[in-house]
Amino acid sequence: MSEVMEPMIHEDQLPGHESHLEPKPDWEPRYRGSDRLKGKVALITGGDSGIGRAVAALFAREGADIAVGYLCEHDDAAKAKEIVEQEGRRAIVIAGDIGDKQFCQRAVRQTVDQLGGLDILVNNAGEQHSDQDIRNITEEQLRRTFQTNFFGMFYLTQAAAPYLKKGSAIINCTSETMYAGSKHLLDYSATKGAITAFTRSLALNLITHGIRVNAVAPGPIWTPLNPFGGQKPEKIPEFGKSTPMGRPGQPNEVAPAFLFLACEDSSYMTAQVLHPDGGDTTSS
Repeated sequence: MSEVMEPMIHEDQLPGHESHLEPKPDWEPRYRGSDRLKGKVALITGGDSGIGRAVAALFAREGADIAVGYLCEHDDAAKAKEIVEQEGRRAIVIAGDIGDKQFCQRAVRQTVDQLGGLDILVNNAGEQHSDQDIRNITEEQLRRTFQTNFFGMFYLTQAAAPYLKKGSAIINCTSETMYAGSKHLLDYSATKGAITAFTRSLALNLITHGIRVNAVAPGPIWTPLNPFGGQKPEKIPEFGKSTPMGRPGQPNEVAPAFLFLACEDSSYMTAQVLHPDGGDTTSS
């Protein structure tokens, strides 16, 4: 088996294109910016679509230059770059597989070289595969899900560490499935448990350097991740309706949680997890 496994894009169309999704997710920021990230540089994985695109748009509105990391969805990445530039900020796009440690190192170097530094790392990229029976989860799928969701986050953090400084922030994307469980996302849920433990441990490790590490645990959010592999097609019409709010969330309802954890508003918070989930976790 090779050290870096190929993305499982042939199995279930992952990671999916936002440009092909109907209805389109809401990514637009809901309010004017107030320079909360003025002069900052952020690297956002999975920044081309879904939650990542909404975070890129909001960070740009708040004054940050953005490096958009993505796998292979060039049309979505071009749109994300355009969105950032329309906010008057610089943007670069970086294509590659975060499951490859060398790519993670190149992505961080490219961000620093082209944008002048790195202040905020948003580990958002992920993949999921729906399986009702644990016996259907192949060794390849198990390894690939961990390679993307956890190893990639670890590799990027290692690569970014030399450039981060006092006042920097790392925000990881975990999931409500870490808390509530998911009977059809066994491998995905396991990676999210690892991410939450990593977040809390890394926060303790880096706090003496003045670097804060927190996480966001979204509930059911309307992004390409779900219709392109994370949910069975017959389940999509009911997606998110079981939450106390009775609907799925939109990416621009999650992005403010990332902004809060990235800026000085959360200066006394580290090792914490925010839950934009429509009340889902509390009802489990």
